[in-house]
Amino acid sequence: MLASIVIRTLNEARYLGELLQAIERQDTGPFEVEVVVIDSGSDDGTLEIAQRHGCVITHITREQFSFGRSLNMGCEVARGDILVLISGHCVPTDEHWLRKLCQPVADGKVAYSYGKQVGGPESHFSECRIFSKYYPDESCVPQDGFFCNNANSAISRDAWARYRFDECVTGLEDMELAKRLYLDGGRIGYVAEACVYHYHSESWKQVKRRFEREALALQKIMPQIHVRHRDLLRYIARSIWRDWCHAWKEGVFLSRAWEIVQYRVCQYTGSFKGNREHRILSHAERDKYFYPG
Repeated sequence: MLASIVIRTLNEARYLGELLQAIERQDTGPFEVEVVVIDSGSDDGTLEIAQRHGCVITHITREQFSFGRSLNMGCEVARGDILVLISGHCVPTDEHWLRKLCQPVADGKVAYSYGKQVGGPESHFSECRIFSKYYPDESCVPQDGFFCNNANSAISRDAWARYRFDECVTGLEDMELAKRLYLDGGRIGYVAEACVYHYHSESWKQVKRRFEREALALQKIMPQIHVRHRDLLRYIARSIWRDWCHAWKEGVFLSRAWEIVQYRVCQYTGSFKGNREHRILSHAERDKYFYPG
């Protein structure tokens, strides 16, 4: 069975080589593997790295780009029965990642699986806390609910072809598709053993923008969620306090205290703004949400 690994890239040279080396070291078991890179205008050596590792490379222009459209285009080029979706700044933690992630899909237990994510030494403390919240140590195959994340996931070609990713949402295209699949009786599974390091190298402005665009997308997926001013203040205060307590227990409070404040303020002010915005995006706004620069 062929597993096609689809990687969206825009200036991912920092970690792409490490990711592709980790893919080459995989104990793939019954799976054959191809790697497809869908690039949206990299100029930092990303394409040269992909070429050296024998990837199939395809392109999407800045004008065409959305998160969902780029994945759809990459999946169209891919030939696999299973489509493995991984971020260009994620790196598998061991050589069993691919087989563990794909097996529930290959066995027909689920149509869509996603794996564990953890931070690295340079990751923000609060982001690692978010990872631990959403990606526990125990698998759940199938799970109840439609949460999933395309930074580390696999979907059957049949399920992708039936539902395809929404090309208009500003983020969370994984959850948007998963909700439609789940409501139609499809199954989604969480595989804790299929783990990746997820590295974000973002400015505080970029952190805020990421949460803003995801909250904007969440309006379509879960329109019942509304964040009020008092919710914003409560979320910021509570999350900072809890992170401080954990940082104190881990002996890193002094080095991480101010970073925690900055991260949580950016997270929730971005989410608050995105939750309250209702509009069709202009070209300038699309660039702001879709591109990290």
